[in-house]
Amino acid sequence: MADLNTLTLAQARDALRKGETTAQELTQSCLTAIEGAAALNAFVHHTPERALEAAAAADARLAKGDAPAMCGLPIGIKDLFCTKGVPSQAGSRILEGFLPQYESTVSQNLLDSGAVMLGKLNMDEFAMGSSNETSVYGDAVNPWRRKDDSAALTPGGSSGGSAAAVAADLCLAATGTDTGGSIRQPAAFTGTVGIKPTYGRCSRWGIVAFASSLDQAGPMTKTVRDAAIMLGAMAGHDPKDSTSADLPVPDFEAALTGDIRGKKIGIPKEYRMEGMPAEIEKLWADGVAMLKDAGAQIVDISLPHTKYALPAYYVIAPAEASSNLARYDGVRYGHRAALDQGDGITEMYEKTRAEGFGPEVQRRVMVGTYVLSAGFYDAYYNRARRVRTLIKKDFEDVFADGVDAILTPATPSSAFALGQMKDADPVAMYLNDVFTVTVNLAGLPGVAVPAGLDANGLPLGLQLIGRPWAEADLLSTAYALEQAAGFVAKPDKWW
Repeated sequence: MADLNTLTLAQARDALRKGETTAQELTQSCLTAIEGAAALNAFVHHTPERALEAAAAADARLAKGDAPAMCGLPIGIKDLFCTKGVPSQAGSRILEGFLPQYESTVSQNLLDSGAVMLGKLNMDEFAMGSSNETSVYGDAVNPWRRKDDSAALTPGGSSGGSAAAVAADLCLAATGTDTGGSIRQPAAFTGTVGIKPTYGRCSRWGIVAFASSLDQAGPMTKTVRDAAIMLGAMAGHDPKDSTSADLPVPDFEAALTGDIRGKKIGIPKEYRMEGMPAEIEKLWADGVAMLKDAGAQIVDISLPHTKYALPAYYVIAPAEASSNLARYDGVRYGHRAALDQGDGITEMYEKTRAEGFGPEVQRRVMVGTYVLSAGFYDAYYNRARRVRTLIKKDFEDVFADGVDAILTPATPSSAFALGQMKDADPVAMYLNDVFTVTVNLAGLPGVAVPAGLDANGLPLGLQLIGRPWAEADLLSTAYALEQAAGFVAKPDKWW
Protein backbone atom coordinates (compact mmCIF):
# COMPACT_ATOMS: atom_id res chain seq x y z
CA MET A 1 0.00 0.00 0.00
CA ALA A 2 1.41 3.40 -1.02
CA ASP A 3 1.39 6.52 1.19
CA LEU A 4 0.50 4.64 4.35
CA ASN A 5 0.97 7.83 6.37
CA THR A 6 -2.12 9.33 4.69
CA LEU A 7 -4.45 6.68 6.17
CA THR A 8 -6.88 7.43 8.97
CA LEU A 9 -6.65 5.49 12.23
CA ALA A 10 -9.71 3.43 11.24
CA GLN A 11 -8.31 2.62 7.77
CA ALA A 12 -4.89 1.69 9.17
CA ARG A 13 -6.42 -0.45 11.92
CA ASP A 14 -8.50 -2.37 9.38
CA ALA A 15 -5.52 -2.78 7.00
CA LEU A 16 -3.37 -4.13 9.86
CA ARG A 17 -6.02 -6.62 10.92
CA LYS A 18 -6.50 -7.85 7.37
CA GLY A 19 -2.74 -8.29 6.99
CA GLU A 20 -2.56 -5.75 4.14
CA THR A 21 0.31 -3.93 5.85
CA THR A 22 2.39 -4.09 9.03
CA ALA A 23 2.87 -1.68 11.92
CA GLN A 24 6.54 -1.41 10.96
CA GLU A 25 5.67 -0.36 7.39
CA LEU A 26 3.12 2.15 8.70
CA THR A 27 5.63 3.58 11.17
CA GLN A 28 8.40 3.79 8.58
CA SER A 29 6.07 5.65 6.22
CA CYS A 30 5.40 8.26 8.93
CA LEU A 31 9.08 8.52 9.89
CA THR A 32 9.95 9.19 6.23
CA ALA A 33 7.23 11.87 6.06
CA ILE A 34 8.59 13.49 9.26
CA GLU A 35 12.14 13.57 7.84
CA GLY A 36 10.88 15.45 4.79
CA ALA A 37 8.85 17.98 6.79
CA ALA A 38 11.48 19.90 8.76
CA ALA A 39 10.00 23.14 7.35
CA LEU A 40 6.84 22.58 9.44
CA ASN A 41 8.82 22.30 12.71
CA ALA A 42 6.04 20.05 14.06
CA PHE A 43 8.14 17.27 15.64
CA VAL A 44 10.71 18.59 18.11
CA HIS A 45 11.95 15.42 19.85
CA HIS A 46 12.35 12.42 17.54
CA THR A 47 12.18 8.81 18.77
CA PRO A 48 12.51 6.68 15.58
CA GLU A 49 14.31 3.71 17.22
CA ARG A 50 11.72 3.53 19.98
CA ALA A 51 8.93 3.80 17.40
CA LEU A 52 10.22 0.94 15.25
CA GLU A 53 10.71 -1.22 18.37
CA ALA A 54 7.10 -0.52 19.45
CA ALA A 55 5.89 -1.26 15.91
CA ALA A 56 7.65 -4.65 15.94
CA ALA A 57 6.00 -5.44 19.29
CA ALA A 58 2.63 -4.37 17.85
CA ASP A 59 3.11 -6.67 14.85
CA ALA A 60 3.73 -9.56 17.27
CA ARG A 61 0.51 -8.73 19.14
CA LEU A 62 -1.42 -8.51 15.88
CA ALA A 63 -0.05 -11.88 14.76
CA LYS A 64 -1.32 -13.43 18.01
CA GLY A 65 -4.74 -11.85 17.56
CA ASP A 66 -4.17 -9.83 20.75
CA ALA A 67 -4.73 -6.40 19.22
CA PRO A 68 -6.38 -3.55 21.17
CA ALA A 69 -7.94 -0.58 19.36
CA MET A 70 -4.76 1.43 18.72
CA CYS A 71 -2.39 -1.48 18.17
CA GLY A 72 0.35 -0.57 15.68
CA LEU A 73 -0.97 2.92 14.94
CA PRO A 74 1.74 5.65 14.81
CA ILE A 75 0.90 8.86 16.67
CA GLY A 76 2.60 12.02 17.93
CA ILE A 77 2.59 13.18 21.56
CA LYS A 78 2.37 16.86 22.51
CA ASP A 79 5.45 17.99 24.44
CA LEU A 80 3.25 18.74 27.48
CA PHE A 81 2.87 15.01 28.25
CA CYS A 82 5.69 13.49 30.31
CA THR A 83 7.17 10.52 28.45
CA LYS A 84 9.60 8.23 30.24
CA GLY A 85 13.20 8.82 29.18
CA VAL A 86 12.22 11.29 26.43
CA PRO A 87 12.66 15.09 26.77
CA SER A 88 9.44 16.68 28.02
CA GLN A 89 9.95 20.43 27.99
CA ALA A 90 6.45 21.89 27.60
CA GLY A 91 7.98 24.08 24.89
CA SER A 92 10.01 25.96 27.53
CA ARG A 93 13.68 26.63 28.12
CA ILE A 94 13.20 26.26 31.87
CA LEU A 95 12.62 22.49 31.43
CA GLU A 96 15.67 21.98 29.22
CA GLY A 97 17.26 18.62 29.95
CA PHE A 98 14.25 17.28 31.89
CA LEU A 99 13.89 13.53 31.24
CA PRO A 100 10.92 12.18 33.21
CA GLN A 101 11.35 8.79 34.84
CA TYR A 102 7.63 8.13 34.52
CA GLU A 103 4.93 8.14 31.84
CA SER A 104 1.82 10.34 31.91
CA THR A 105 -1.36 8.33 32.41
CA VAL A 106 -2.79 9.32 29.00
CA SER A 107 0.38 8.38 27.07
CA GLN A 108 0.64 5.16 29.11
CA ASN A 109 -2.97 4.30 28.22
CA LEU A 110 -2.13 4.83 24.54
CA LEU A 111 1.04 2.72 24.77
CA ASP A 112 -0.92 -0.01 26.58
CA SER A 113 -3.41 -0.01 23.71
CA GLY A 114 -0.53 -0.67 21.29
CA ALA A 115 -0.04 2.86 19.88
CA VAL A 116 3.41 3.71 18.48
CA MET A 117 4.95 7.02 19.64
CA LEU A 118 6.84 8.71 16.78
CA GLY A 119 8.12 11.62 18.90
CA LYS A 120 7.14 14.79 20.73
CA LEU A 121 5.29 17.68 19.10
CA ASN A 122 5.80 21.44 19.15
CA MET A 123 3.54 23.65 21.26
CA ASP A 124 3.26 27.11 22.80
CA GLU A 125 5.37 27.44 25.95
CA PHE A 126 3.48 25.87 28.87
CA ALA A 127 0.45 25.77 26.52
CA MET A 128 0.14 29.57 26.77
CA GLY A 129 -0.68 30.89 23.32
CA SER A 130 -3.02 30.71 20.35
CA SER A 131 -0.48 30.63 17.51
CA ASN A 132 2.45 28.35 18.52
CA GLU A 133 4.79 31.37 18.43
CA THR A 134 5.83 31.25 22.12
CA SER A 135 7.71 27.94 21.80
CA VAL A 136 11.40 27.57 22.70
CA TYR A 137 11.68 25.41 19.55
CA GLY A 138 10.50 28.21 17.25
CA ASP A 139 7.18 28.51 15.41
CA ALA A 140 5.28 25.47 14.19
CA VAL A 141 4.04 26.12 10.65
CA ASN A 142 0.62 25.34 9.19
CA PRO A 143 0.84 23.01 6.14
CA TRP A 144 -1.99 25.06 4.57
CA ARG A 145 -1.23 28.21 2.57
CA ARG A 146 -3.44 30.90 1.11
CA LYS A 147 -4.10 30.72 -2.62
CA ASP A 148 -1.22 32.29 -4.60
CA ASP A 149 0.57 33.30 -1.38
CA SER A 150 3.62 31.69 0.21
CA ALA A 151 3.33 33.46 3.59
CA ALA A 152 3.76 31.03 6.50
CA LEU A 153 0.55 30.66 8.53
CA THR A 154 0.00 29.68 12.15
CA PRO A 155 -1.37 26.18 12.82
CA GLY A 156 -3.02 27.64 15.93
CA GLY A 157 -2.08 27.03 19.52
CA SER A 158 -1.19 25.77 21.90
CA SER A 159 -1.38 22.32 20.23
CA GLY A 160 0.03 23.71 16.96
CA GLY A 161 2.60 20.98 16.39
CA SER A 162 -0.09 18.31 16.86
CA ALA A 163 -2.45 20.02 14.40
CA ALA A 164 0.27 20.58 11.78
CA ALA A 165 1.54 16.99 12.05
CA VAL A 166 -1.94 15.46 11.60
CA ALA A 167 -2.90 17.82 8.76
CA ALA A 168 0.38 17.11 6.91
CA ASP A 169 0.04 13.30 7.39
CA LEU A 170 3.23 13.07 9.47
CA CYS A 171 1.35 10.88 11.95
CA LEU A 172 -2.09 9.26 11.92
CA ALA A 173 -3.22 11.21 15.00
CA ALA A 174 -1.81 13.15 17.95
CA THR A 175 -2.54 14.09 21.54
CA GLY A 176 -3.42 17.65 22.43
CA THR A 177 -4.46 19.55 25.54
CA ASP A 178 -7.12 22.21 25.81
CA THR A 179 -7.22 24.90 28.52
CA GLY A 180 -9.15 27.57 26.62
CA GLY A 181 -9.41 26.16 23.09
CA SER A 182 -5.94 24.70 22.48
CA ILE A 183 -7.27 21.56 20.76
CA ARG A 184 -10.29 23.03 18.97
CA GLN A 185 -8.74 26.23 17.56
CA PRO A 186 -5.71 24.48 15.95
CA ALA A 187 -8.02 21.75 14.60
CA ALA A 188 -10.18 24.43 12.94
CA PHE A 189 -7.09 26.17 11.50
CA THR A 190 -5.76 22.95 9.93
CA GLY A 191 -8.87 21.13 8.68
CA THR A 192 -8.63 18.41 11.32
CA VAL A 193 -10.91 17.14 14.10
CA GLY A 194 -10.21 17.89 17.76
CA ILE A 195 -12.26 17.04 20.83
CA LYS A 196 -11.89 18.43 24.33
CA PRO A 197 -13.65 15.90 26.55
CA THR A 198 -15.55 16.69 29.76
CA TYR A 199 -13.21 17.86 32.52
CA GLY A 200 -12.18 14.69 34.36
CA ARG A 201 -12.71 12.26 31.45
CA CYS A 202 -8.93 11.98 30.78
CA SER A 203 -6.37 11.95 33.56
CA ARG A 204 -4.17 15.03 34.01
CA TRP A 205 -1.48 13.05 35.85
CA GLY A 206 1.92 13.47 34.19
CA ILE A 207 0.76 16.39 32.01
CA VAL A 208 2.66 19.60 32.79
CA ALA A 209 0.06 21.86 34.40
CA PHE A 210 -1.00 25.26 33.07
CA ALA A 211 -4.37 25.89 34.78
CA SER A 212 -5.40 22.81 36.74
CA SER A 213 -9.17 23.46 36.84
CA LEU A 214 -9.31 24.02 33.06
CA ASP A 215 -6.70 21.69 31.45
CA GLN A 216 -7.98 18.60 29.67
CA ALA A 217 -6.29 16.19 27.25
CA GLY A 218 -7.93 15.04 24.04
CA PRO A 219 -7.22 13.57 20.59
CA MET A 220 -6.46 15.45 17.36
CA THR A 221 -7.31 13.33 14.35
CA LYS A 222 -8.22 13.29 10.65
CA THR A 223 -11.85 12.23 11.16
CA VAL A 224 -14.57 12.07 13.82
CA ARG A 225 -14.37 8.25 13.79
CA ASP A 226 -10.66 8.47 14.57
CA ALA A 227 -11.40 10.89 17.44
CA ALA A 228 -13.84 8.34 18.87
CA ILE A 229 -11.29 5.51 18.58
CA MET A 230 -8.46 7.49 20.17
CA LEU A 231 -10.54 9.07 22.95
CA GLY A 232 -11.63 5.58 24.00
CA ALA A 233 -7.98 4.61 24.41
CA MET A 234 -6.98 7.83 26.25
CA ALA A 235 -9.86 8.10 28.72
CA GLY A 236 -10.46 6.30 31.98
CA HIS A 237 -10.41 6.72 35.75
CA ASP A 238 -7.03 7.36 37.34
CA PRO A 239 -6.65 7.26 41.15
CA LYS A 240 -3.45 9.35 40.77
CA ASP A 241 -5.57 12.33 39.61
CA SER A 242 -8.07 13.55 42.22
CA THR A 243 -10.14 15.27 39.49
CA SER A 244 -10.40 12.12 37.34
CA ALA A 245 -13.98 10.83 37.10
CA ASP A 246 -14.66 7.26 38.19
CA LEU A 247 -17.03 6.57 35.31
CA PRO A 248 -17.02 3.78 32.72
CA VAL A 249 -15.68 4.75 29.28
CA PRO A 250 -18.35 4.10 26.64
CA ASP A 251 -17.57 2.62 23.24
CA PHE A 252 -17.43 5.98 21.46
CA GLU A 253 -16.96 4.44 18.03
CA ALA A 254 -20.00 2.19 18.37
CA ALA A 255 -22.07 5.29 19.18
CA LEU A 256 -21.35 6.88 15.78
CA THR A 257 -24.75 6.29 14.21
CA GLY A 258 -24.93 9.79 12.72
CA ASP A 259 -28.69 9.60 13.28
CA ILE A 260 -29.63 12.95 14.80
CA ARG A 261 -33.33 12.96 13.91
CA GLY A 262 -35.24 14.71 16.67
CA LYS A 263 -32.08 15.97 18.40
CA LYS A 264 -32.38 19.53 19.67
CA ILE A 265 -29.46 21.75 18.58
CA GLY A 266 -29.14 25.14 20.26
CA ILE A 267 -27.87 28.27 18.48
CA PRO A 268 -26.68 30.84 21.05
CA LYS A 269 -27.48 34.43 20.10
CA GLU A 270 -24.55 35.74 22.18
CA TYR A 271 -22.03 34.10 19.82
CA ARG A 272 -23.07 36.45 17.01
CA MET A 273 -20.16 38.76 17.70
CA GLU A 274 -19.94 42.31 16.41
CA GLY A 275 -17.66 42.44 13.39
CA MET A 276 -17.78 38.68 12.78
CA PRO A 277 -16.43 37.99 9.27
CA ALA A 278 -19.14 37.21 6.70
CA GLU A 279 -17.43 33.87 5.91
CA ILE A 280 -17.74 32.71 9.54
CA GLU A 281 -21.38 33.87 9.63
CA LYS A 282 -22.09 31.92 6.41
CA LEU A 283 -20.28 28.80 7.65
CA TRP A 284 -22.39 28.84 10.81
CA ALA A 285 -25.60 29.26 8.80
CA ASP A 286 -24.52 26.39 6.51
CA GLY A 287 -23.86 24.21 9.57
CA VAL A 288 -27.34 24.97 10.90
CA ALA A 289 -28.83 24.01 7.51
CA MET A 290 -26.83 20.75 7.39
CA LEU A 291 -28.01 19.66 10.84
CA LYS A 292 -31.60 20.64 10.02
CA ASP A 293 -31.47 18.60 6.81
CA ALA A 294 -30.19 15.64 8.84
CA GLY A 295 -33.36 15.81 10.94
CA ALA A 296 -32.25 17.88 13.94
CA GLN A 297 -34.53 20.46 15.51
CA ILE A 298 -32.83 23.89 15.59
CA VAL A 299 -33.67 26.18 18.54
CA ASP A 300 -32.43 29.64 19.46
CA ILE A 301 -30.93 29.76 22.94
CA SER A 302 -29.39 32.36 25.23
CA LEU A 303 -26.16 32.06 27.21
CA PRO A 304 -26.34 35.51 28.82
CA HIS A 305 -22.99 35.55 30.62
CA THR A 306 -20.93 34.71 27.51
CA LYS A 307 -19.59 38.28 27.24
CA TYR A 308 -17.83 37.88 30.59
CA ALA A 309 -16.13 34.59 29.65
CA LEU A 310 -12.88 35.95 28.21
CA PRO A 311 -12.18 38.37 31.10
CA ALA A 312 -13.02 35.67 33.66
CA TYR A 313 -10.81 33.14 31.86
CA TYR A 314 -7.88 35.56 31.67
CA VAL A 315 -8.06 36.06 35.45
CA ILE A 316 -8.54 32.40 36.46
CA ALA A 317 -6.05 30.81 34.02
CA PRO A 318 -3.10 33.14 34.86
CA ALA A 319 -3.87 32.83 38.59
CA GLU A 320 -3.61 29.05 38.39
CA ALA A 321 -0.54 29.34 36.14
CA SER A 322 1.17 31.61 38.67
CA SER A 323 0.59 28.97 41.35
CA ASN A 324 1.58 25.99 39.15
CA LEU A 325 4.72 27.58 37.72
CA ALA A 326 6.10 28.55 41.14
CA ARG A 327 7.76 25.10 41.26
CA TYR A 328 10.19 25.95 38.44
CA ASP A 329 12.96 27.46 40.52
CA GLY A 330 16.22 26.06 39.12
CA VAL A 331 16.76 23.85 42.16
CA ARG A 332 15.42 20.38 41.38
CA TYR A 333 15.33 19.98 37.60
CA GLY A 334 15.55 21.91 34.36
CA HIS A 335 17.43 25.10 33.58
CA ARG A 336 19.44 26.97 36.24
CA ALA A 337 20.96 30.39 35.50
CA ALA A 338 24.70 31.02 35.94
CA LEU A 339 25.18 33.06 39.10
CA ASP A 340 27.60 35.86 39.91
CA GLN A 341 29.75 35.75 43.02
CA GLY A 342 27.75 36.90 45.99
CA ASP A 343 24.37 35.92 44.45
CA GLY A 344 22.08 34.17 46.89
CA ILE A 345 19.02 31.96 46.47
CA THR A 346 16.75 34.92 45.66
CA GLU A 347 19.01 35.99 42.77
CA MET A 348 19.12 32.39 41.55
CA TYR A 349 15.31 32.21 41.42
CA GLU A 350 15.04 35.60 39.71
CA LYS A 351 17.70 34.95 37.07
CA THR A 352 16.57 31.37 36.39
CA ARG A 353 12.94 32.35 35.89
CA ALA A 354 13.84 35.43 33.82
CA GLU A 355 15.98 33.29 31.50
CA GLY A 356 13.79 30.21 31.53
CA PHE A 357 10.34 31.70 30.90
CA GLY A 358 9.45 33.48 27.65
CA PRO A 359 7.64 36.86 27.53
CA GLU A 360 4.07 35.44 27.29
CA VAL A 361 4.59 33.09 30.24
CA GLN A 362 6.15 35.93 32.26
CA ARG A 363 3.18 38.16 31.39
CA ARG A 364 0.64 35.58 32.55
CA VAL A 365 2.56 34.72 35.73
CA MET A 366 2.68 38.42 36.64
CA VAL A 367 -1.03 38.89 35.91
CA GLY A 368 -1.82 35.77 37.94
CA THR A 369 0.33 36.82 40.88
CA TYR A 370 -1.31 40.26 40.83
CA VAL A 371 -4.90 38.96 40.90
CA LEU A 372 -4.04 36.56 43.74
CA SER A 373 -2.36 39.26 45.86
CA ALA A 374 -3.99 40.27 49.13
CA GLY A 375 -5.50 43.57 47.99
CA PHE A 376 -6.94 42.24 44.72
CA TYR A 377 -8.01 38.64 45.48
CA ASP A 378 -11.67 39.55 45.99
CA ALA A 379 -11.80 42.24 43.32
CA TYR A 380 -10.49 39.94 40.57
CA TYR A 381 -10.04 36.27 41.37
CA ASN A 382 -13.13 35.67 43.50
CA ARG A 383 -15.27 37.75 41.16
CA ALA A 384 -14.02 35.71 38.17
CA ARG A 385 -14.88 32.49 40.01
CA ARG A 386 -18.42 33.77 40.60
CA VAL A 387 -18.75 34.65 36.89
CA ARG A 388 -17.52 31.14 36.05
CA THR A 389 -20.36 29.69 38.15
CA LEU A 390 -22.89 31.83 36.24
CA ILE A 391 -21.47 30.71 32.88
CA LYS A 392 -21.75 27.07 33.98
CA LYS A 393 -25.35 27.68 35.07
CA ASP A 394 -26.20 29.18 31.64
CA PHE A 395 -25.27 25.87 30.04
CA GLU A 396 -27.04 23.81 32.73
CA ASP A 397 -30.27 25.75 32.13
CA VAL A 398 -30.06 25.22 28.36
CA PHE A 399 -29.42 21.48 28.71
CA ALA A 400 -32.23 21.23 31.29
CA ASP A 401 -34.56 22.60 28.58
CA GLY A 402 -33.81 19.54 26.45
CA VAL A 403 -31.03 20.88 24.20
CA ASP A 404 -28.74 18.00 23.15
CA ALA A 405 -25.85 20.03 21.68
CA ILE A 406 -24.92 23.61 20.86
CA LEU A 407 -23.52 24.69 17.47
CA THR A 408 -21.11 27.64 17.24
CA PRO A 409 -18.16 28.71 15.08
CA ALA A 410 -14.86 27.28 16.33
CA THR A 411 -12.75 30.39 15.62
CA PRO A 412 -13.39 34.01 14.64
CA SER A 413 -11.25 33.65 11.47
CA SER A 414 -9.20 31.23 9.40
CA ALA A 415 -5.47 30.79 10.13
CA PHE A 416 -3.55 34.08 10.21
CA ALA A 417 0.07 34.71 9.18
CA LEU A 418 2.88 33.94 11.61
CA GLY A 419 4.18 37.21 13.05
CA GLN A 420 0.91 39.02 12.33
CA MET A 421 0.03 39.31 16.03
CA LYS A 422 3.61 39.71 17.33
CA ASP A 423 3.43 43.48 17.85
CA ALA A 424 -0.31 43.64 18.49
CA ASP A 425 -1.89 44.15 21.88
CA PRO A 426 -1.87 40.69 23.59
CA VAL A 427 -5.65 41.00 23.97
CA ALA A 428 -5.97 40.75 20.15
CA MET A 429 -4.41 37.28 20.37
CA TYR A 430 -6.62 36.33 23.32
CA LEU A 431 -9.73 37.07 21.21
CA ASN A 432 -8.95 33.90 19.21
CA ASP A 433 -10.42 32.00 22.16
CA VAL A 434 -13.71 33.87 22.17
CA PHE A 435 -15.84 30.85 21.09
CA THR A 436 -13.93 28.21 23.05
CA VAL A 437 -13.16 29.40 26.61
CA THR A 438 -16.76 29.07 27.88
CA VAL A 439 -16.52 25.30 27.35
CA ASN A 440 -13.46 25.03 29.62
CA LEU A 441 -14.94 27.32 32.27
CA ALA A 442 -18.04 25.08 32.37
CA GLY A 443 -16.04 21.81 32.13
CA LEU A 444 -18.07 20.64 29.10
CA PRO A 445 -17.06 18.54 26.07
CA GLY A 446 -16.53 20.41 22.79
CA VAL A 447 -15.49 19.21 19.35
CA ALA A 448 -14.22 21.11 16.30
CA VAL A 449 -15.16 19.69 12.89
CA PRO A 450 -13.83 21.03 9.55
CA ALA A 451 -16.79 22.32 7.57
CA GLY A 452 -15.56 24.40 4.64
CA LEU A 453 -12.91 26.61 3.04
CA ASP A 454 -12.69 30.39 3.03
CA ALA A 455 -12.08 32.54 -0.08
CA ASN A 456 -8.32 31.98 0.31
CA GLY A 457 -8.75 28.20 0.32
CA LEU A 458 -8.08 27.86 4.07
CA PRO A 459 -10.08 25.51 6.30
CA LEU A 460 -12.81 26.73 8.65
CA GLY A 461 -14.29 24.73 11.51
CA LEU A 462 -17.54 24.53 13.44
CA GLN A 463 -17.79 23.68 17.12
CA LEU A 464 -20.34 21.45 18.82
CA ILE A 465 -20.70 21.68 22.61
CA GLY A 466 -22.27 18.75 24.45
CA ARG A 467 -23.72 17.81 27.80
CA PRO A 468 -21.26 16.72 30.51
CA TRP A 469 -20.11 13.10 30.04
CA ALA A 470 -22.08 12.84 26.79
CA GLU A 471 -19.07 12.61 24.45
CA ALA A 472 -20.60 9.57 22.71
CA ASP A 473 -23.71 11.55 21.80
CA LEU A 474 -21.64 14.62 20.88
CA LEU A 475 -19.36 12.60 18.58
CA SER A 476 -22.38 11.08 16.84
CA THR A 477 -23.74 14.59 16.15
CA ALA A 478 -20.25 15.65 14.98
CA TYR A 479 -20.21 12.59 12.70
CA ALA A 480 -23.52 13.70 11.13
CA LEU A 481 -22.08 17.20 10.60
CA GLU A 482 -18.89 15.76 9.11
CA GLN A 483 -20.88 13.57 6.69
CA ALA A 484 -23.04 16.53 5.63
CA ALA A 485 -20.09 18.93 5.21
CA GLY A 486 -18.12 16.37 3.18
CA PHE A 487 -14.82 18.12 3.90
CA VAL A 488 -12.02 16.21 2.11
CA ALA A 489 -9.61 19.03 1.17
CA LYS A 490 -5.91 18.56 1.95
CA PRO A 491 -3.09 21.12 1.88
CA ASP A 492 -0.90 21.14 -1.25
CA LYS A 493 2.53 19.79 -0.35
CA TRP A 494 5.05 22.67 -0.47
CA TRP A 495 7.37 21.56 2.38
